[in-house]
Amino acid sequence: MSVGEIAGLIAAVAFVALVAILALPIIKVGKTVDELTATVRDVRREHVAKSAVTVDETNTLLASTNTQLQRIDAITANAQTVTTNAAAMSSLFAATLGGPLVRVAAFTYGVRRAVVGRREGRGRRWGGNR
Repeated sequence: MSVGEIAGLIAAVAFVALVAILALPIIKVGKTVDELTATVRDVRREHVAKSAVTVDETNTLLASTNTQLQRIDAITANAQTVTTNAAAMSSLFAATLGGPLVRVAAFTYGVRRAVVGRREGRGRRWGGNR
């Protein structure tokens, strides 16, 4: 063996040692990357599952809200009908009984004042006070 062959052998052994030393961290980094990939995959699956559940819950909530809004629309329509009917009844009452009641009230007031005036002895007449 010559000096060049010995130097080549030493260089080859050093290269193998360097590759062995560097192989361990590379293998560990590879395992870490595999674990990280698995974790990301699991998180993505959970996120998709939770998103699907959240979307389903949101759809259920929207359907319930729409049902309640339809009920409120019906209640509002009924309240408007009742208000319209009450206004119509009020105007009918005022038109039918309002005039005669005012006349009866005015007549009663006049009779009462006349009776009170006679009791007090004032003797009021139609033409004014004397």
